[in-house]
Amino acid sequence: MSERALAVIVVNYGSAALLSTNLVATAAALPEARIVVVDNRSTAEERRRVEELCALHGWDLVAMDANAGFGGGVNAGAAHAFEVAGASDLLLLNPDARIDASSTAALLDATSDGMTLASPRVEDAEGRTWFAGMDVYLADGSMGGPRRRREQPSARRLPWISGACMLIPRAVWDLSGGFDEEYFLYWEDVDISVRAAERGARLLVVEDAIAVHDEGGTHRGQRQRPEAKSELYYYYNIRNRLLFASRHLDAADAEAWNRTAWPNARQVLLRGGRRQFLRPLAPLRAAWRGVRDGRRLMAGARSRRGAEV
Repeated sequence: MSERALAVIVVNYGSAALLSTNLVATAAALPEARIVVVDNRSTAEERRRVEELCALHGWDLVAMDANAGFGGGVNAGAAHAFEVAGASDLLLLNPDARIDASSTAALLDATSDGMTLASPRVEDAEGRTWFAGMDVYLADGSMGGPRRRREQPSARRLPWISGACMLIPRAVWDLSGGFDEEYFLYWEDVDISVRAAERGARLLVVEDAIAVHDEGGTHRGQRQRPEAKSELYYYYNIRNRLLFASRHLDAADAEAWNRTAWPNARQVLLRGGRRQFLRPLAPLRAAWRGVRDGRRLMAGARSRRGAEV
């Protein structure tokens, strides 16, 4: 790692407790890396805890005045890493994820051409595969992993790399233009992967590299019911699928995604289990707003394209 200057960027929002375990472990494994914590402001107490952690461990803190979302946080961290820390490569890492030295070295080896956007295989705390490559399917906007790829080899699809742990060389970052901040949360890693690939970068999952994405997995039994997600989770997952369609699809595919907006919204809501529908107002409100705002974004994109013709 001595020939390349690596910066590890973690975007934090109310997760100081996770930083004190996962990021401390990663930083100890990567003593030559510059650690950059971007704190999307949540509370004064959280900011104080993050400041103390950064001071204790010698990490760089980029303190945001407000919550800029994941993409906005990464963009701020990348600017700091390149301009202040002199980084040549970025390793994006979620607060609830960690990676060791050998896996990081494998990622750096795999991206030595400077034009590869890479992810390790990501496992949960119990060793189950959480991410090993993913595709978004153009026919309906659904997602699938390696198994679906094998079962449907001729299906039209766009591969993408998870932002939970992503190695981005400077050249790929510059080529892609960084994260699109309009997504705010979710789908922004799909978007940057597709933009990078469209502009000549290679996407790669490095099987010899492993990151652990905890998500509290050690505290949940396999039979426990899924927990309801937040309104923001539902809203942005539903909205941003249509935002992505407006950015990347032709008119026919975009209309197909628009027609399946409500079936997709239902599938997103079911990720939180059925018990939440005993009190359905919050999830249904998030779904309605997500479809409404996503369709508005699609309509705006169509109008702009029509004006350009």
